[in-house]
Amino acid sequence: MLLRASAGLQSYSASNSGGSPQYAAISVSPGDLMMDRIAYSRGRFAVETSGLQSLAIPVWPEFSRVVEDCRA
Repeated sequence: MLLRASAGLQSYSASNSGGSPQYAAISVSPGDLMMDRIAYSRGRFAVETSGLQSLAIPVWPEFSRVVEDCRA
C-alpha cells in the first residue's frame, strides 16, 4: 500500500484484515514521518493499493489531533 502526500510518499506492506467485510490494512507507528507528511499535506492525501481503486482523502484537523494524541 502506498500513502502519498504533497511532501512525499511511503510504501507499506498491507495484509488482509481477516474481518467481515474483508479489507486491506497497514500498521503505522505514531512517530512515522508519513503521519507528519499527511498532517501537513495541502488538502488531501492518497491511498493506493494494487488491484484496488485509489482513494483521495481530505486532511481535516482531526487527523493531526489524533496523531498528536497517539504520540503523547
